[in-house]
Amino acid sequence: METIVQEVVPIEELKKFEKVYQEQLQRAEPSVKAQFDYSWCLVRSPYKRDLHQGIALLEDLYHKTTDDNLKRDYLFYLSVGNTRLKDYNKALKYAKALLTIEPGNHQAQELVAYIDKKMKKEGLVGMAIVGGAAALAIGGIVSLGVALARK
Repeated sequence: METIVQEVVPIEELKKFEKVYQEQLQRAEPSVKAQFDYSWCLVRSPYKRDLHQGIALLEDLYHKTTDDNLKRDYLFYLSVGNTRLKDYNKALKYAKALLTIEPGNHQAQELVAYIDKKMKKEGLVGMAIVGGAAALAIGGIVSLGVALARK
């Protein structure tokens, strides 16, 4: 799952699908395929702005379709995009929604496990940082108290 989540789109691929999407947008509403291809490229971009734009395009596609197969794809890539943004709560929401449509989807199950692992790891790292900062603050207060007591 790490490979899928960490994959970065080649710039040539992004530009190719952006061109198709923009050309269709100039004439009328882009096709579902053009919007999906472009959004999937954006979700694999290293830039947060692109990730947000890709997620918005995927959400638009999700709300427009009644096809469960398409919804499944959109939910998966919405989960991947939000995982890349480290918005793990949203990512889990989308992955679990996918599992309600297709409970046996192994990719979605792996994605949920991957997100849970990331949440735990980053939660522990966050707690360690807060704990370290608290220890430094307490050490500073104790040092200040000792210095004042010597005067």
